[in-house]
Amino acid sequence: MPQRPHFLQPLLTREAGSVEDWSIHVEGRQAPLATRLEGAFDSGSRNRGLLGRNGLAPGTALVIAPSQAVHTFSMRFPIDLVFANREGVVVKTRTAVPKSRIAIALRGFAVIELAAGAIASSGVQVGDRLTIRKNIK
Repeated sequence: MPQRPHFLQPLLTREAGSVEDWSIHVEGRQAPLATRLEGAFDSGSRNRGLLGRNGLAPGTALVIAPSQAVHTFSMRFPIDLVFANREGVVVKTRTAVPKSRIAIALRGFAVIELAAGAIASSGVQVGDRLTIRKNIK
């Protein structure tokens, strides 16, 4: 049975280019949630996540899919988490998650990892719809 489309589909097309050419937005809000996306769409990159890094630049997000859970064991910095379902609807958020934690959203399809404080500054909340847009250069 074929997989049904999801909100991240534009990032997976052959014509997508670099995921750094894309941004993620909250419908109805002016400012984007992130202007530079890094994708973790295969087993290796999903397992690696942000491990070994000292931080995540403002405006940058690591998009992990498919995933319903992440951990912050061995992380060096706190992160904000946005869980979204296949349609891009936010089903859960967690702010400033410190090291040595697990976060799970059983209704989630993707996890967006952001620098701590990104959720507060963007105002994203459960029920919001996320969209992917190509950055204009």
